Amino acid sequence: MPSRFASIKGVLLDLSGTLHIDNTVTPRAVEALKLLRNTGIKVRFVTNSTKTSDARLHAKLSKLGFELPPSEIFTSLSAAKRLVQQHNYRPLLILEDEALEQFTDINQDEPYNAVVIGLAPSKLDYRSMNSAFTALLGGADLVGIHRAKYYASAEGQLSLGPGGFIAALEFAADKKAVLVGKPARAFYELALADMGLLESPESVAMVGDDVLADLGGGALELGLLRALVKTGKYREGDESKAE
Repeated sequence: MPSRFASIKGVLLDLSGTLHIDNTVTPRAVEALKLLRNTGIKVRFVTNSTKTSDARLHAKLSKLGFELPPSEIFTSLSAAKRLVQQHNYRPLLILEDEALEQFTDINQDEPYNAVVIGLAPSKLDYRSMNSAFTALLGGADLVGIHRAKYYASAEGQLSLGPGGFIAALEFAADKKAVLVGKPARAFYELALADMGLLESPESVAMVGDDVLADLGGGALELGLLRALVKTGKYREGDESKAE
């Protein structure tokens, strides 16, 4: 093990593509997590998963065999809701139905003053995009839960992520999106603070399958140790994209 990894006090783990792909656990992931916990190193889970609510996500992970309390999971969906509440947004939410469950206590009446977009394969069509465009022209803010270019499907194929849709709205409405999930620095800082390691990010490793969304941006700015796994959306040559 390289010497720079010898003093690790905490590990941030991506979920989808790293520990599991849809309903399939990546090889030896459950055992690896148990071994990691046995070392006494602090562990938190940071995910851009936006297709389902936090409660459903935790239930899914438990069913797959992972032992983790909900408090250790930091989702971009929760970060988005926190932003909505802080700004008193009445958002147009372009999310899957299972993710919308997390926003039932949020006022979503028109006129919208924000558009919130996540990974929503069944919702990202011309009609919803045009509704978002109209709201943005009316002064609404644009919030991207994350802007990954693509994700790994259950079949192991790469599928289009929300990044392209967010970019299209930015271009059409001439408006810059606020990003709340990885690789935004503030998102990593939430997990670091929870571990008590916000002041020593160089002692924390980030592990993920996306060299840009997991290991770029805030992870790089904070000086986290970065480890790219060859599962999920990883493709040969991704290492060359590292910043």
